[in-house]
Amino acid sequence: MKRQIMMTAFGPTALALTLAGFVLSGAAHAQNSEEAPASPSNETICDDGTDNDGDTVFDCGDSDCKDAPNCKRDGDPENTEARCSDFIDNDGNGHIDCEDEDCLRGRFKVCQGSWDTEEGKSKQPQPGAYDDVPDGNAGTRMPTEGDVDGGYENIGIRFSIVSQISQLYDIEEDTMDTRFTVLQLRALGPIPFIQDSFFLVSMRAERTPRLTFAMFQIPLGDGHYLNINSGGGGLSTALIRSATKQLLIDSPFYLYNAFEQGNGAALEVGGPIDDKGVFDYRVYVAGGSGRGNGNVGGRFFTFDNTNYTWTVGAQFGIDFIGNQTRWDSPLLYVPVPTAFGMTVGIKYDERAQERFPATNVNLTLRTGRFIGSAETYIKRELEFGSWQVAYNIAAGFLIVPKYLLFAADVGEYIPGDFDNPPALEETDIRRQLEEFQWRVGLHWYFWRNIGVISAIYSDRTTSPRGDVEPDTHERIFKFVGQYRF
Repeated sequence: MKRQIMMTAFGPTALALTLAGFVLSGAAHAQNSEEAPASPSNETICDDGTDNDGDTVFDCGDSDCKDAPNCKRDGDPENTEARCSDFIDNDGNGHIDCEDEDCLRGRFKVCQGSWDTEEGKSKQPQPGAYDDVPDGNAGTRMPTEGDVDGGYENIGIRFSIVSQISQLYDIEEDTMDTRFTVLQLRALGPIPFIQDSFFLVSMRAERTPRLTFAMFQIPLGDGHYLNINSGGGGLSTALIRSATKQLLIDSPFYLYNAFEQGNGAALEVGGPIDDKGVFDYRVYVAGGSGRGNGNVGGRFFTFDNTNYTWTVGAQFGIDFIGNQTRWDSPLLYVPVPTAFGMTVGIKYDERAQERFPATNVNLTLRTGRFIGSAETYIKRELEFGSWQVAYNIAAGFLIVPKYLLFAADVGEYIPGDFDNPPALEETDIRRQLEEFQWRVGLHWYFWRNIGVISAIYSDRTTSPRGDVEPDTHERIFKFVGQYRF
């Protein structure tokens, strides 16, 4: 199979050169009566760090070694430089080397980029993959040394597709609908000649095609980074995870609606505070209107209101037990080590009609088959005088590892009364409805952790400010199938 692939890729010219090489080799053999040893047709030694058969992959990365004893997983974590670069899914969680979150949390050198600024050229790639990426605000982890796929190693730009199709039934309205709810196309990879850097361009194409997220990140040294992106610049975890990393498929709208309106562009600086990575920080500034979080070029105003919008904020994180990041997926696939952490953030926002300081607190616990989180947002609206609060409590339990995950969440948004009501409720203020919602779901991993079918039930009640209009009750049941790579 390898020879067939190589022949197809090289074409007639390479074939002619190969035949010429055979002729010259025969002549040399006739003169010297001695022939150089040929390369073996298979990887003969699977633990010597050498590409024995010359097919560009070596040891456990070569399919020839799939049955070698040293290439079998042992069930232990991916937690060393060697174990994060051995082409083996050691802990059997469906992720190999730098694709495994344990390798990313450990900040191992084999998972920190692919370019050498001093030599000005690409390094020899190491095994690994790319972490998933957020939809909204900028991430702090992206490409690693390479991408192992089917035993062949690739370095450079990676293209990715996320698709999600939903069958919905509205119980209150007794109506049904079928549609693609997510179709996301992404290109990401390292920035040439900048160690540990990356870029990302992402398009959401399920309705009106739009560029929803574009960013680049470069290191500042000692683990610190600079990130420029088209996201909103915010504190909540509800918006920054990928569309395929939401515990109940959709992020809880009420948790961020009144607190994190979009901006045109944002700049962020972050990194570790201590050497062990127990404490970290991020600070950001963002400006310009950008309705729809992360939209590129989305300078959009309503009601002819052109007041300039901007925000500035900071967030601090601490790991009480283990290590975790705000990008970790809550969709458990296998039991996980215990980790318990917290983030606390503050910010100041000026919107088209509003001015407000806000604070966000998020607690997350992962242990074995369980994951749970509690997040709250509080703001003081200064222009009209109002306290506003939102919270979300979520939990997941892995019933059958690699197959079945149960999930549930509950939350609420309380807008509070205005001391000085606006003469006209414009822009985002019109969407600030009191809301209570609870949801339950069941996820079935039908193809590893790539293909997932989910059944979700949501119960949502909204109430306009001041009880001017009656409450709205919404109950929806839906099946969602998604595939991501």
